[in-house]
Amino acid sequence: MTHWIDVAAEADLFEGAGIAVAPEGQDIAVFKLEDGGVHAINNLCSHGNAKLCDGFVEGHQVECPFHQALFDVRDGTVSCGPATEPVKSWPVKIEGGRVFLNLQT
Repeated sequence: MTHWIDVAAEADLFEGAGIAVAPEGQDIAVFKLEDGGVHAINNLCSHGNAKLCDGFVEGHQVECPFHQALFDVRDGTVSCGPATEPVKSWPVKIEGGRVFLNLQT
């Protein structure tokens, strides 16, 4: 069973930036990329206590604001250290101008 949760208005998203959402107590960062794709990953860097929604976004990468680790916002994989552990990614869909996340994964 899929469990889609409305977390934001699509209008709240801006290319090259992340926003923090907290559905069901989860700390998740949602990003809109230049290609129009919307992606969601855990907001907390796997290396240090930093919020990825505050990081610099270039292409499909977000840079951790503390130690400059790079994560791919499409799947949470680490592109550049010092982080070594990926962050969880979440399924996203856009319907009726709203952003929905599926937390049942």
